[in-house]
Parts: sequence; structure tokens; C-alpha cells
Amino acid sequence: MNIYIETERLILRKFVEEDYERLFLLDSDPEVMKYIGIAPLTKTEESKEVVKMIMQQYEDNGFGRLAAIEKESGLLVGWSGLKLHIAEINGHQNFYDLGYRFLPETWGKGYAFESGKASLEFGFNDLNADAIYANAHSENIASNKTLTKLGFENKGEFTEPDGICFWYELKKENFKH
Repeated sequence: MNIYIETERLILRKFVEEDYERLFLLDSDPEVMKYIGIAPLTKTEESKEVVKMIMQQYEDNGFGRLAAIEKESGLLVGWSGLKLHIAEINGHQNFYDLGYRFLPETWGKGYAFESGKASLEFGFNDLNADAIYANAHSENIASNKTLTKLGFENKGEFTEPDGICFWYELKKENFKH
């Protein structure tokens, strides 16, 4: 499945191997990784492996997280999109999961909302998902606000090693285009 989504300010496209350097900028930043539950990357080789893992999702499932390219600069400024979450989390398994991560210099620009909405449209229209899920660390105020603004409903909380996370659900019939 060829995935290329254009929003007002972003292009969401499949990751390619050359994206690893920009991805390293993102995943090595302690502020970006603060609420993710994994340590920041320390070597570019690690980001090469992350890109390979994402590209494998495309092979296995036909879709996966997408590189977010800022139209104005032409640079990869983060990622956004859906993935099929196979492993169990909060009692759920084999579900569509919305996620996003952006460089700090883009925070406050609304890119998570903009790309999240486009990803939800893809999930409900192209993948014909009945529901899409997301989670965010309870202390990550910005991400929790974004998920609520996108129409997700907080369905409770669960504990991860790094703290309490909120569990969100958005059903197709409740999605506002």
C-alpha cells in the first residue's frame, strides 16, 4: 500500500533508510523522550534499526508510522500515524494505535493534531477501522489535550514502569472529519 498523505503544512510519507539521521535528532532528545518510557537513543545506529523496524511494519501490515515532513522547510520534523499493535497493552491486543512524536522546535504549532487527524481519516476510511486507540503518559499535558481535541475518549488508566498512562479510544461513528 502506497501511503502519501498531505495536510496543510505537512507531508506524511513512508520512512526511507535515509531518514535515520533526522530520526536520531528526535529520538536522542531527552525532552522528546521524557514521557515515552524508553531511554533516548545514544547512537545513530540505533535510529537505523528503528527505521528498519518501521519499514518492516509496512511489509507485514501494509502501513505503519509515517515520517512527517514540514512543507516549508522540507525537513523531517517528526512522525505520526497508525500502527497495528500486536503485543498486549492495557488488556488490548491487535488494535490500531495512533502515535506521534515531533522535534521540540515544532511544539505548539499544532502538527500533532494536524497529522493525527489525517491519520485517523486514513484509519477509518482506508483501513476501515471500527476503533482506534491511543495512550499518553498522565503528565504529558500536551499529548492528552491533543488526543481529546481529536475526539478520543479517555477510557481509564494503566500503569507502566515510568508512571500512569491514560488509555484512549475513538470509535468510527464518533469521528468528526
